[in-house]
Amino acid sequence: MTDKFIPLPQYHKRTQNDMLRQATDFYEQIKTRRSVRDFSSEHIAAEIIDQCILAAGSAPSGANQQPWHFVVIRDAAVKKEIRVAAEAEEQAFYAGRAGGTWLDTLKPLGTDAEKPFLENAPVLIAIFEQKYHIDANNKRIKHYYSKESTGIATGFLITALHNAGLVTLTHTPSPMKFLTQILKRPAGERPFLLLVVGFPAQDVTVPDIKKKTLDEIRSQV
Repeated sequence: MTDKFIPLPQYHKRTQNDMLRQATDFYEQIKTRRSVRDFSSEHIAAEIIDQCILAAGSAPSGANQQPWHFVVIRDAAVKKEIRVAAEAEEQAFYAGRAGGTWLDTLKPLGTDAEKPFLENAPVLIAIFEQKYHIDANNKRIKHYYSKESTGIATGFLITALHNAGLVTLTHTPSPMKFLTQILKRPAGERPFLLLVVGFPAQDVTVPDIKKKTLDEIRSQV
């Protein structure tokens, strides 16, 4: 929060042609992003992950409260503990908790309750939504639009990691309370998403999916 205003940093208006070229180049890059479920164990320098998290932290948020926290997990024992807990939830999910319609929708992607990528990938990033924080006077301060803000920051993070040359998988076992316990996060935070990060395994394959066309996702008035 601030009552100080400064000039818009480093903004330079481009020509329409330059803007279109930039937009097209970005689309050509980002459309190659795919969710990967088979990772190599190759190490990723901490500085790369940190820069991507800084990019995520630049996202807009309600009242600039920045209601997010990112836990970077590299420790093998912690990753194993997360896998065990996640697979327990996934077993219940695939055994019927999800319902037949949802499972039928997932079937073409070939997913199941086994999640080896939670151990194989070199980095997991647990993303937490902060519902509130405790200020210096021990007063609870509510965060506004925390879910929406954390979702935007997560999108920034996925994009930054792709731009850096890494592959990712968004993993959302339900419920995810085990992440709060394993990672010892405070009561004001709620697990939002578990992001699996790394390099693709050799000869990895992904489902042959299609994205909706522009006319399917955009209307004009």
